[in-house]
Amino acid sequence: MNVPAMQRLIAELRQSGISDENVLGAIGAVDRERFVSAPFAERAWDNTALPIAFGQTISQPLVVAAMTEALRVGPRMKVLEIGTGSGYQAAVLAKLARRVYSVERFKPLSKEGERLLIDLGIFNVVFDVGDGSKGWPGQAPFDRINRHRRGRGAAAGPDRPVEPGRHPDRAGGARPHGAGRRAHRQERERVAARYPDAGAFRAPGDGRLAGAGARLSPGQISA
Repeated sequence: MNVPAMQRLIAELRQSGISDENVLGAIGAVDRERFVSAPFAERAWDNTALPIAFGQTISQPLVVAAMTEALRVGPRMKVLEIGTGSGYQAAVLAKLARRVYSVERFKPLSKEGERLLIDLGIFNVVFDVGDGSKGWPGQAPFDRINRHRRGRGAAAGPDRPVEPGRHPDRAGGARPHGAGRRAHRQERERVAARYPDAGAFRAPGDGRLAGAGARLSPGQISA
């Protein structure tokens, strides 16, 4: 790990509004260099999204940190991630949660993410291949859900994570009532105001409130 580069990134995340030391510690503990391809290794600790296979990108560190901080993950929680991508976000979440369940529609990405996390000594992430639209019925309900939407191609820009869908949870959750919807809207506004440099993303939601299922188009289920 390039420790000076990692420390510079952590300092930049603090300046951008990330204040949860557990989240910053998790970001610092995951070697981002391992998740990028050789041509981009020198930029691994830059605060930017970088291209990976299948026209996807590895998430911008500020987006990863902001999403993770907004989720308020605890050490006893089960977290569902829809869109494994490079596996970087799953690795960060695994430092904070009891177990992470990560669904990816591209089998080679899922298998490479699983291999990489095992190689890094991270064993509390379970992987599955699928479109993620049905959540993970065999493991629901989840305490938290992390769902990503990403533009296609290397020039598509930063990640655009979105909150879990508001449709009835086919995996064991429920549709939020009016008060829940208002809470989600307030949370989105709070996070957008706090992290203006993190791109246009919506706050992740509470898995028990919003459910593990969502009606997504195929282009939205990536990380």
